[in-house]
Amino acid sequence: MLAIPPPALVLILINVLLSYRAFRSPGMFDRLCFQIAPIKRGESFRFLTAGFIHVDSSHLLFNMVSFYFFAAPVYYALGSFRMVLLYVVSLLAGNVLAYFFHRKNDNYTAVGASGAVSGIVFSAILLYPEMQLALIFLPIPMPGYVFALGYLAYTLYGIYAQRDRIGHTAHFGGALGGIVLAGLWEPQAVLQQPLILGAAVVVCLGIGILMWRRG
Repeated sequence: MLAIPPPALVLILINVLLSYRAFRSPGMFDRLCFQIAPIKRGESFRFLTAGFIHVDSSHLLFNMVSFYFFAAPVYYALGSFRMVLLYVVSLLAGNVLAYFFHRKNDNYTAVGASGAVSGIVFSAILLYPEMQLALIFLPIPMPGYVFALGYLAYTLYGIYAQRDRIGHTAHFGGALGGIVLAGLWEPQAVLQQPLILGAAVVVCLGIGILMWRRG
């Protein structure tokens, strides 16, 4: 496994530090979280800040472990600046999509790096479709795209269950952001994977349509 690159380590540390501070400070959580009503009042900074705090330790661990597995391939393919830019753009794309779908519900609240991580995950599997993962609790090598599809399945369940304040909707906007940026920056690599690219786009758009009809 590739060592975690410095910019990815910095992003993980920022997430961990801010999340643990927010765990202990409900006021800080409320000031930084993604919530429709305050955004409508002009607090646009929440599109960004909500991506660096989490609901609890399990939520934080899930996102950071997922990011850890896929950050190095993206870093070595795109470099530090583009990897960080992809992370931020995917985060914002995810939260903008969440705002679009939930804009009629002023009480809708969500947090998490879901959009950013989705962008990293999907750009990684397009750039390195042959990558294999072996998880701690499931030590059987699996293709990266299998993990990505499982990630989306978990997200879809979270959207429909709505039992937490995790930003599940943001996963899809982030995934599309990662796909678009990877395609713009490395078109040759991405276009060599038409099946994975097509499947990723179809799944994301299909779930987006389901969400639209549900809303």
